[in-house]
Amino acid sequence: MTDTADHDGTGPTTEEAAAPTPRERRIAAWRNAPRVLARLGFLAPLKERLALLEAAGEAYDLDETADIYGNGVVEALERRVADLLGTEAAAFFPTGTMAQQVALRCWAGRTGNPAVALHPLSHPEVYERNAFSQVSGLRPVHFANEPRLPTAEEVRDLPEPFGALMLELPLRDAGFVLPTWDELTEVTEAARERDAVVHFDGARLWECTEHFGKSLEEIAGLADSVYVSFYKSLDAYGGAALAGPASLIEEARTWRHRYGGAVFQQFPTALSALIGLDRELPRLPEYVRHARVVAAALREGLEEGGLPFFRVHPEVPHTYDFQVWLPYETEFVAETAIRAGEETGRMLFANHWDPKGPGLTFTEVYVRAAALEWTADDVREAAADFARRLTGA
Repeated sequence: MTDTADHDGTGPTTEEAAAPTPRERRIAAWRNAPRVLARLGFLAPLKERLALLEAAGEAYDLDETADIYGNGVVEALERRVADLLGTEAAAFFPTGTMAQQVALRCWAGRTGNPAVALHPLSHPEVYERNAFSQVSGLRPVHFANEPRLPTAEEVRDLPEPFGALMLELPLRDAGFVLPTWDELTEVTEAARERDAVVHFDGARLWECTEHFGKSLEEIAGLADSVYVSFYKSLDAYGGAALAGPASLIEEARTWRHRYGGAVFQQFPTALSALIGLDRELPRLPEYVRHARVVAAALREGLEEGGLPFFRVHPEVPHTYDFQVWLPYETEFVAETAIRAGEETGRMLFANHWDPKGPGLTFTEVYVRAAALEWTADDVREAAADFARRLTGA
């Protein structure tokens, strides 16, 4: 018996057992590639993540005492968010899941109706394990299943009363899509015609200003309350904020404590969020504009490479994230993307691929600061090479 086999001689060798998983290979290829469209902080090694705090002194006075249960730097972050969104107050939460449950629970108590109207592709329905109903006593009410935000007519015609309308901006699982400004305004007006409040799931609200052509304050002003994330757009360590009327936020702080969100100290996360507001927030419109260049060049390159069918969705991205759909099995496409990154040093598709039916798969493409180094020709060339790898041309 050798040390490379199981006791019956049929098991994997040590070399096989130690082989990296596709996810590990993908992340390694992404880290090692000189050219990527986004270098997402949460996938970086710990030493790089810790290095983010080297700029903390530029964002906050480090001679101040560290926070205890939400004072100090956490309060400073809350004031900053409230000022940016034009609301009376804001409260820091460790997670967006908690922030939104608390917000909608508070609104249910005020409206007397626990029903929340939202899209079935919204984050609470897809990723939160029925938390609304299982934890907060709320009852989801769905609009039609079309991959877009609801229309004003659909809000008016919903066949049962609801206390709150929740809109995810952008709607991630539909392709990071947004309505037009007029459509959004009409939808919020339709909800209030039915005596409902409006809550924005604005995890990525920071990146919506370019599409709407409006300020953050103008966008948030359409809602009664808004949740924003600090890590999805701003590259912070985590955390979220709930913003709205002072009376609502005061009640939300009580429920935050009850939900276990009154964390003793959160200064690393709060500092990273302040750094993100200083560094990343001003650049987000530029990323959105470049994402449109990347998406157009991707379409041209995939067509040039001879793909029989593909879809870049939306064709003109609403934010700086979008989807790419391909007519191949998921494992084949994922392996092709990893090999392309390993062999060329250009990681065009660094995210995972998910099946969406027989012989159909899709991925999300993220465009951040690293993508600004890519010209349209660079993207087109990389996309054409990837397409030829898929087709064997």
